Amino acid sequence: MTRTIAIANQKGGVGKTTTCVNLAASLAAMKKRVMLVDLDPQGNATMGCGVDKYAIEQSIYDVLVHEAPVADVRCTAGEAGFDVLPANGDLTAAEVELLQVDGRERRLRASLARVREDYDYILVDCPPSLNMLTVNGLVAADGVIVAMQCEYFALEGLSALLDTIRRVAESVNPALEVEGILRTMYDPRNSLTNEVSSQLHEHFGDRVFRTVVPRNVRLAEAPSHGMPAMYYDKYSRGSRAYLALAGEMIRREERLAAAGGSD
Repeated sequence: MTRTIAIANQKGGVGKTTTCVNLAASLAAMKKRVMLVDLDPQGNATMGCGVDKYAIEQSIYDVLVHEAPVADVRCTAGEAGFDVLPANGDLTAAEVELLQVDGRERRLRASLARVREDYDYILVDCPPSLNMLTVNGLVAADGVIVAMQCEYFALEGLSALLDTIRRVAESVNPALEVEGILRTMYDPRNSLTNEVSSQLHEHFGDRVFRTVVPRNVRLAEAPSHGMPAMYYDKYSRGSRAYLALAGEMIRREERLAAAGGSD
């Protein structure tokens, strides 16, 4: 069964795009069929996959606004072995243009439905704000991975995001749920990190991924080379963390499927 997962947090700089690119590469390395959907007008995920956002003829803007088929717009992320639905600055105009469209919050969901069976995982990189693009990502998704740093203000932002997820689930997408909380830029030597991490476990239990993504210079360097970290330095701690996250996700889904089959 295909899982569409939005990676979201309205706070910027928490590792959403890094997570989306490297998780896509890790799942693809585990022989899963993956597509990354870049919903951020900055197009950082697109560039981080090795796709030149300035050279593409069509982008997700055309999918959302002009209903271009995803199959015509998607491209391949080089040797990483997954597909990309790319974004560039054109996407900035999409939010305004979508305001005049009926069912605007369902545009992405409807477009992805036509290619859903081509993939095991569709990962959606949401922009760092709770706008119409993010809402499209949440409406299209089955689950949400919340990427967050273990710091005080991150907890405040988390409550706003969870409220948005609840509203979307109540009004448009009842299947939507929190897939997991992913702790990024993790430094166990920091007492605040450990304190916030404990609070997350207390409130969310096993929805907090066991895998943590450490602060790692290779993760920061890889996008400038247009490749996921595992192709830039597969032995780095960052690369190993995302491979571990992919493995944890797959095992979790296998357990859920087994539990469902035994009912």
